[in-house]
Amino acid sequence: MKINCVLIDDEPLALNVLEKYFEAFPDFEIVGKFDNALEGLTFLNANQQVDVLFVDIKMPVMTGFELINLLKFKSFVVITSAFREFAAESYDLNVLDYLVKPIPFSRFAKCIDKLLLEFNVKNNLKIDTVSESYFFVKVDKKMIKINLNEILFIEGMKEYIKIITIDKTYITHKSLSSLSEELSELNFIRVHKSYTIAIDKVDFIEGNRIQIKNYTIPIGRNFAKDVKVRILE
Repeated sequence: MKINCVLIDDEPLALNVLEKYFEAFPDFEIVGKFDNALEGLTFLNANQQVDVLFVDIKMPVMTGFELINLLKFKSFVVITSAFREFAAESYDLNVLDYLVKPIPFSRFAKCIDKLLLEFNVKNNLKIDTVSESYFFVKVDKKMIKINLNEILFIEGMKEYIKIITIDKTYITHKSLSSLSEELSELNFIRVHKSYTIAIDKVDFIEGNRIQIKNYTIPIGRNFAKDVKVRILE
């Protein structure tokens, strides 16, 4: 799943710099690039699938602040400006970040990390489909990064799931079905109505039981065929 971005800046060079920076982050896709605020606003209000807006402040006809206030829906907003003095005002509009031109790549990369985290929170544990290496879960009001290669298995508990990793266990509000679907194309398989396991962590299978380290996990009757195909064949 790509994170859709729109860039609006009356300086073509500034747009080109951002576009170049984005080449290093395949999670993101630029779906619109405008050097005219009015055209950008028209596009945004007609396309509600935009996830992130990067916008300059000082532009002809309409400022970035005016544009933000005219949006019909709210996406994440990142200000790109050569003027530091507007930072406080920008946060009154709940912008996610404020990048001062000329924008160093290292600072842009930090902004991308923040966007990925917020996007995961907004979409309730969304898998990073590009790196396929981690996701975030909310545990005790904190967003915890879970590396996929450290997961042993996941256990469903009604409205919650328990994620058992090599050295820790996390409990978060999430259905096993939705997470299992997100993980289904990776190194994971649902083996029971209450369990999804990491295939490469299986030590052995005996009868209708799977052994992963000191854990014994049952294989549900409805899942046995898939287990045979994906693990045993």
